[in-house]
Amino acid sequence: MNIFVARLNFKTRREDLEAAFAKFGQVTSAKIVKDRDTGRSKGFGFVEMPNDEEGQKAIAALNETELDGRVIVVKPANPKAPGEHKPEENPQ
Repeated sequence: MNIFVARLNFKTRREDLEAAFAKFGQVTSAKIVKDRDTGRSKGFGFVEMPNDEEGQKAIAALNETELDGRVIVVKPANPKAPGEHKPEENPQ
């Protein structure tokens, strides 16, 4: 299950995000999206959990709770549309 996490503190680290979700089950990956030019956090990220039931429990427990001084929003990530890609994956 891919989970979207918004309103992150700009100082929150990937390890912090992973630790928050690991309380509810196995975390395959945790990623904080950063600005390509500045390297600064954009204030959101994604967490992957292989077990959907554990992912749903994490969403229910963590949505609208505080992490690193900010109230975060946690919800299932929207799947990418077919053919959707990052610009750098298909140079023209």
